[in-house]
Amino acid sequence: MKWSRVLIVTGSIFMILGIVDPLEGSLLILPACGMILLGTFLDKTNRGLFLYWRLIFIMIAVGVGALFGWSAVGGFGPGAHSMWWGLTVLPYPVGWILGFANIVSRGVGVIKKSVKNRRG
Repeated sequence: MKWSRVLIVTGSIFMILGIVDPLEGSLLILPACGMILLGTFLDKTNRGLFLYWRLIFIMIAVGVGALFGWSAVGGFGPGAHSMWWGLTVLPYPVGWILGFANIVSRGVGVIKKSVKNRRG
């Protein structure tokens, strides 16, 4: 139980720090998401949360793979590939937003629980 919390908290911090620079930060965000996924797997109390983070991990992995793939072949824009191909990168920010929303939601829940325990 302790290791799952350590992985989730550490992964959450790294996932938030990685957004400072989305391209290079993806090398921090993807493993951080993997840490959170592993933490939710080890927790074993909420299978739905594990499935949610598995979806997020897959989305981020696909988006980051597309991001680096397109960067390797010249990117988008005039003289390169059509901007429409940029939609293949979309799972990366969508996955990050879903993960961030869950991190914030869980953080608020922990704070509320802590305040409730102090009062009563």
